[in-house]
Amino acid sequence: MHNPELSGPGRPTTGIPSHLDGWVLPPDWRWGSSGVYTPYRHAQEIQDALGRPLALVTAPDPAHHAWLFCEARELAHRSHPMIPTTYHFWQQHLASPRGPGYLRRWITGETIGERLRRSGADTVPFALRLIRSIGSSLAYLHDSGSAHGAVAPDTIHFTPSGRAWMLGWQWAVPRDEIPTGVAPDARWTPQAPEWNGSWVPSQASDQWQLGAIAYTLLTGEVPRGTSLPPLRLARPDCPEAVADLVDRMLSPSPTDRFASLAGMLRHIERISGAPALAFVGTERASGEHSALSQEDRLRSATGDDYEVLAPLGSGSYGSVWRVRDLSLQREVALKMLHPTVALNATAVGRFQREAQLAAQLQHPAIVPIFAWDSKGDVNWYIMELEEEGSVADLVKRAGPLAFAEIAPQVDSVLDGLAMAHAHGIIHRDLKPENILIDRYRRWRIADFGIAHAMGARAAGSSGTPAFASPEQLLGELQGPTTDLFAVSAIVYFALTGRAPFDGADGRTILAAQLAGRVDLGAFEEPLGEWLRRALAADPSARFADAETMRASWRQVVRRASRAERRHRTLLGRLRQLLSGWRGGVSDSKRPNH
Repeated sequence: MHNPELSGPGRPTTGIPSHLDGWVLPPDWRWGSSGVYTPYRHAQEIQDALGRPLALVTAPDPAHHAWLFCEARELAHRSHPMIPTTYHFWQQHLASPRGPGYLRRWITGETIGERLRRSGADTVPFALRLIRSIGSSLAYLHDSGSAHGAVAPDTIHFTPSGRAWMLGWQWAVPRDEIPTGVAPDARWTPQAPEWNGSWVPSQASDQWQLGAIAYTLLTGEVPRGTSLPPLRLARPDCPEAVADLVDRMLSPSPTDRFASLAGMLRHIERISGAPALAFVGTERASGEHSALSQEDRLRSATGDDYEVLAPLGSGSYGSVWRVRDLSLQREVALKMLHPTVALNATAVGRFQREAQLAAQLQHPAIVPIFAWDSKGDVNWYIMELEEEGSVADLVKRAGPLAFAEIAPQVDSVLDGLAMAHAHGIIHRDLKPENILIDRYRRWRIADFGIAHAMGARAAGSSGTPAFASPEQLLGELQGPTTDLFAVSAIVYFALTGRAPFDGADGRTILAAQLAGRVDLGAFEEPLGEWLRRALAADPSARFADAETMRASWRQVVRRASRAERRHRTLLGRLRQLLSGWRGGVSDSKRPNH
């Protein structure tokens, strides 16, 4: 469903915008390829000497430079998981080839507005989690006596790993620091009723705007004015307790709202596990109830040690959650086994042993496992949180990837597999969703040993059909070449955006594999031959091991690099010839004196 009212203010950019002409980055820093204009600001991706993606935030209008510095100064003194902290401010002076601008974390993903424009109204559990997260950051801001003033669908971002970020901080500064006549655009910023056409931000209006986001998430409609239908009428399947919460936040009179956002958060905690949240009446509601119950089970079991922040996804064996380790004050990923799996004591014991083995694999291309624990019928393990999601997320977000972008990552993944295989550990379920991407954009293998632990024996069916080898689909003996087949299928997917073998189910995919029906016409010969060998139906026809496959991959990369250098050289010579020809033409037309 497309709602014109939700059209966002962000305008993506490529290349370096004109107001950054003349900037010179520090040694070993480089410009990224992405940027975005937002109201009165521009954020440009850059990479520092450590390879970290950062956002360079600037004000295109020189008249707003003092306002920009105030924004950076305010952010530098704030510390909350949803608020991006200023790392550094580059002042503008004669001796500096850059400035003014400040550096913060580069945030990928999408805004709530983009999510709404893409898929329409969302679920009740998602809306509750969002209210809780945004409310926490606003309560932190209100404790300092400040207000945000521009809490809107397009100032809330979600990364692929489920982390929420609040932006639009140019508005959360003292009013006298904001240029006269400047205010958030009413087209994408919900307008609190008490403003009466003006912009008068307050803690009460922040609460109303937060309620407006919740209402928009649940109905797909942005609240306008005071004649707002109650949420239960606009979303009949919404539990009464949640509808009352949102309606109270949207009260026309500030005195009828919660006295503070801290009080609103306490109210959410009281109702989130209450019987009043029983979902009835629709199939979708039933799914929401299931999701909420799963989160409640996890919160109940881990509440003393972890704060549950957001769901990251669900697979064959369990669900993955973003949580905060309360003892070490760091965010990690928690994988909770599905209840049906947890009921099988043999499977749980086997999984714990596999997790212990996988935890011993120390390699840059393998996601480390930190801990295993259980309470009652809830079993989970803790692993490192990878901020950029998975290869599947990346391709979905950016489309097919360039060969040069994936070349070093595939090399590292094969090195990690070689080490795992040397320890006798085979993954058996490699797929784009299990190749995660960390903040430095390194590819890392997750979920080692789970397929084996959960009952996929050496001669049993396992894996995801689109990326499983023929021997897996046939339930035959599996070995290291099973993982190598999956890696080549992931390479094909990363470069094309689709799996190598077409088919709606395992049977048709298997038929295509056995017949060798894979389209390699789009690839140069070295890469095409590498893929053809790696995707062979017969395991003995594939690369013998991960080291051999990695050595062959490096040859493909070297040949591609030589071809690229030759192309650049020829292109350079062509440009020189063209420049000389143009110069000759210009001289022939010049009058004689």
